[in-house]
Amino acid sequence: MKKALAILSAALFSALCLASCGGTDGTSSSSESSQESSAASTSSAESSEGSSSEESQAEESSAETDAAAEFTTVTEGVLTMATNAEFPPYEYYEGDTIVGIDAEVAQLIADELGLTLEIADIAFDSIVPGVQSGKYDIGVAGMTIDEKRLESVNFSTPYATGIQAVIVTEDSDITSVDDLAGKTIGVQTNTTGDIKACEDFGMENVVQYDNGAMAVEGLKSGKVDCVIIDNEPAKSYAAANEGLKVLETEYAVEEYAICFSKENAALQEAVNGILEDLIADGSVQEIVDKYIKAE
Repeated sequence: MKKALAILSAALFSALCLASCGGTDGTSSSSESSQESSAASTSSAESSEGSSSEESQAEESSAETDAAAEFTTVTEGVLTMATNAEFPPYEYYEGDTIVGIDAEVAQLIADELGLTLEIADIAFDSIVPGVQSGKYDIGVAGMTIDEKRLESVNFSTPYATGIQAVIVTEDSDITSVDDLAGKTIGVQTNTTGDIKACEDFGMENVVQYDNGAMAVEGLKSGKVDCVIIDNEPAKSYAAANEGLKVLETEYAVEEYAICFSKENAALQEAVNGILEDLIADGSVQEIVDKYIKAE
């Protein structure tokens, strides 16, 4: 009987051991399966997040490329610049070619945009209307930013500083800007000199000419007492015409910028980015120094 009980006890103990071992193996297998499933899920999520991030970056890159390509020009592949080539050293003729500060700055911009530069020489007061209507891409002509022009066109970052000066005959009794009251003043139509002279001295005392050269001829012939025009052209006219001089006192200080159609803000943005880089790296100043020597 004792022997039978011993055999039965041994059998039960063995069964319990087998059940216990089997349960442990089952739990281990279930845990490993769960971990593998969790790892696979994490991997899948990471893969999904990586893919989403890459797609987002690709979309952003594509959007930037599209934005850069949004601007249009009057003629495909060409940047058409309107100017008035009677404003040395900013724009003037050497033979049949328009040269000067503005021409060279515009050429650098066109090169960066991958466009061919074409310059149209027109009347100064036709530049803003021409750009506004979309006939020309940009206006570059020693042009000052002012409230009246801002109603019609947009402007770039300023790229140069200009000074309005006064040309008189060497025997003139005008010795400073303070002597201009009551005098007859010659100006180029729609320039800053024209606008400010009319405001300061009255339209009845201002005679408008199509260009600076004609205003200077008016001074030489006695039709006007003085001419108000930008300092660099003023010095050029005085040097080329005996008996004329430029007053030492400045009439006004202003900044020159490029004008754009309000309908082509993308072109303005593209040009501004390039222009700001050209200013930052000294390229614009290098061009200015080439034409305007330090005194």
